[in-house]
Amino acid sequence: MSKQTLSFQAEVAQLLHLVTHSLYSNKEIFLRELISNGSDACDKLRFEAINDGGLYEADTELKIKVTFDKDAKTLTITDNGIGMSTQEAIDHLGTIAKSGTKDFVSKLSGDQKADSQLIGQFGVGFYSGFIVADKISVESRRAGMKAEEGVRWISGGAGDFEVESITRPERGTSVILHLRDDAMDYASAWKLKSIISKYSDHISLPILMEKEEWKDSELIDPKDEKGGRQPGGMVKTGDWETVNKANAIWSRPKKDISADEYNEFYKQISHDTEEPLAYTHNRVEGSTEYTQLLYIPGKAPFDLNNREKSAGVKLYVKRVFIMDDAEALLPTYLRFVKGVVDSADLPLNVSRELLQESRDVKAIREGCTKRVLGMLEDLAKHDKLPEASADGVTDVLSAEDKAEAEKNAGKYTKFYKEFGAVLKEGLGEDFGNKDRIAKLLRFASTSTDAVSVSFADYKARMKEGQEAIYFITADNLAAAKHSPQLEVFKKKGIEVLLMSDRVDEWALNYLYEFDGTPLQSVAKGAVDLGKLQDETEKKAAEEAAEAFKPLLAKLKEALKDKAEDVRVTTRLVDSPACLVVQDHGMSTQLARMLKQAGQTAPETKPVLEVNAEHALVKKLEGSVHFNDLAHILFDQALLAEGGLPDDPAAYVKRVNALLV
Repeated sequence: MSKQTLSFQAEVAQLLHLVTHSLYSNKEIFLRELISNGSDACDKLRFEAINDGGLYEADTELKIKVTFDKDAKTLTITDNGIGMSTQEAIDHLGTIAKSGTKDFVSKLSGDQKADSQLIGQFGVGFYSGFIVADKISVESRRAGMKAEEGVRWISGGAGDFEVESITRPERGTSVILHLRDDAMDYASAWKLKSIISKYSDHISLPILMEKEEWKDSELIDPKDEKGGRQPGGMVKTGDWETVNKANAIWSRPKKDISADEYNEFYKQISHDTEEPLAYTHNRVEGSTEYTQLLYIPGKAPFDLNNREKSAGVKLYVKRVFIMDDAEALLPTYLRFVKGVVDSADLPLNVSRELLQESRDVKAIREGCTKRVLGMLEDLAKHDKLPEASADGVTDVLSAEDKAEAEKNAGKYTKFYKEFGAVLKEGLGEDFGNKDRIAKLLRFASTSTDAVSVSFADYKARMKEGQEAIYFITADNLAAAKHSPQLEVFKKKGIEVLLMSDRVDEWALNYLYEFDGTPLQSVAKGAVDLGKLQDETEKKAAEEAAEAFKPLLAKLKEALKDKAEDVRVTTRLVDSPACLVVQDHGMSTQLARMLKQAGQTAPETKPVLEVNAEHALVKKLEGSVHFNDLAHILFDQALLAEGGLPDDPAAYVKRVNALLV
């Protein structure tokens, strides 16, 4: 193929502008990304060669080489992995990979630290080379193709790139960075080794660099002692050395691995710049043997709420990489977990379909789920510092324990802010661990706006005679907090949990009680406060309902197209009316959510409860505007819970008419 010039995808051009103008404070991440890409290419070759050993082409020692040339101002990262064909080079290097171009560009902020994190998360690590290079050349040949079917890709990081055919005897890929003048410190063995040690020590392939030795200065002409001298310095010997540990961190004994090494490995596989909140490393033996190294991140990815996105841990079999995002190894509600599972029992050619059916995978999934929930329980247990004694000294804590407590304090609060809504999905997905998940949930309440109240905390504060855990769901915290349905509970000092995540309404359908105490929505069914409501109140409510019967019948007729029933309320104090649903009916909030998502919601009508003591309700009797007032009453109740009238224009017209 003769040389041809092609244009970058529009979003790539935007990305390159960001890389070349914004990420100077995080320059060294480029080497981490390019080495990681080389490692992935070798993993892919190893996987494809399971079924086609000829792809190795008599070169079975997979490796990555890092070389530099100060005179030519180049830095080269070479792998002998799967390589690329011409079309693959055009597709993979000219467009942002599968993660989604628009989503990527929409997340770019100009914040150097945040944007450098996105570079890796979106699978666009190759472009980070332009942080230090004003031109990048890529030479590659796919394993199994002929030597003359190699490809050269060249770009200066502007709007286009060139591709042409070359002869390349060896398979794999060389990324040649033509360094900027201000990036020449990366043409240094010491600098490169320190970055590799920091970011890529745990790559399971050897990363090789040429050895150097010191050479003294010498006379240019040995016979002329007064002549010029050749300066001394480090020179390459032609021998190669491995500059990383080149073994899988999860295969090493825990006692030999430092916390810093665990944290750096997490950053490598997650492309995160922050340390994880927690991790667990275990070798499981028995009927199913595997090693797990799992991490709880501190920050949610941009697409956490996309349940269709591939997510999961990396799967290895006997240290041979099999697949990224092996979702079968963890349930969907734990899709935020990062890490590695290395199985001793699965076949090397295992597919995603076989993973779904494997008994060994089921055992691994259960084991990993229990470990993750265990980590979360430990974080929750140590989320708050122990109570201080009267003299200000924390009771019975050694200095070491106190330091550990301070280190872990607030971690679960941070986790829950990022991942709490996703964790709730487990109530409907993981029946076997439902009780463990319920203990980990946190909510705001009428006692505090902070999302910090557990079901256990609530139970400990229940009033004497209270027989249920009361909660309300709403579109947001403000709507929940100011719902008229809370009025009688506030009057009596009964705490109500405020739930405002979109998933709450769905998830609570699977949780009927906690530790023997039933959960009761304050917006469903008639309010029954049991022993908390005295006989005088009950009698007054019954008398009001009886006296109000004729008006209720009239309201029911006026609102027959909107309300299933109209009845006197016992839950309102200051508001004229509110909407509720029957005990096992679908809430209006959930119905709205389903419709917004384009799904069909069953046609149900709410119950209108009216406050017989309210002036607006009393005004209904004998009013010539009865029908208009009845509809306004209903629509205002709908507005109070975050809904909208079916006909907003008609509502406004009725209100205006009454105002005039």
